[in-house]
Amino acid sequence: MSIALITGGSRGLGKSMAEHLAKRGVDSIITYNTDKESADRVVVEIEAKGRKAVAFKLDATKHQTFEAFATKVKSTLSSQWGRSDFDYLVNNAGMGMEHLMIAETPSEVFDEMVNTHLKAPFFLTQSLLPLIKDGGRIVNISSGLTRFSYPGYAAYAMVKGGIEVFTRYLAAELGPRRIAVNTLAPGAIETDFGGGRVRNNPQLQDMIAKGTALGRVGQADDIGGAVAALLADESGWINGQRIEASGGVHL
Repeated sequence: MSIALITGGSRGLGKSMAEHLAKRGVDSIITYNTDKESADRVVVEIEAKGRKAVAFKLDATKHQTFEAFATKVKSTLSSQWGRSDFDYLVNNAGMGMEHLMIAETPSEVFDEMVNTHLKAPFFLTQSLLPLIKDGGRIVNISSGLTRFSYPGYAAYAMVKGGIEVFTRYLAAELGPRRIAVNTLAPGAIETDFGGGRVRNNPQLQDMIAKGTALGRVGQADDIGGAVAALLADESGWINGQRIEASGGVHL
């Protein structure tokens, strides 16, 4: 029996990750920020697949709460699973940013990107490291925007680039514990992320599809399935890598 902790697991990519892992026999601890109702529905769906799941509220920008969150996770692992550790951490929680050129980006928006997408994964992982099983895995979610450039998203892409560096250092430091750490970088995905920017814009979808080798934009299940595959036993020798799941955009 394996357990995954997935941040931002109440919708979109995180929800799909939990569902795909459940199909592979993995239980989940998911987090949400504001939408408890959606998180509870994900728990019900996972339990309907015969697996166990719990949902906890976690605001990724409130880094001072991470130690208390880790204590709560430890207690729940003991009470619900009879364990003192879990197997997989997926740093997925995040938010989009409005289209802002560098010259127009206020410091408040930049700080929000850093706090949510860079500082949160760093310090949440730090808090949870004592609970991750030796031989376990960590997957950090980045973005295709670290490889190709769409003007207007510099702040978001910069911090996601930092996550990719973080992944390599984390893999090096956790090697003695046999914990493999990788980055998964999605391309454009048709979800409600960023206010549904891709999902709600047929013209944008068409433009992306024409620049993608497989001829379409991504779906949440494309990423959920990729994360589940990356956490599978057969992928255990993949470590410190950036893996892009974009259908071959801008090759």
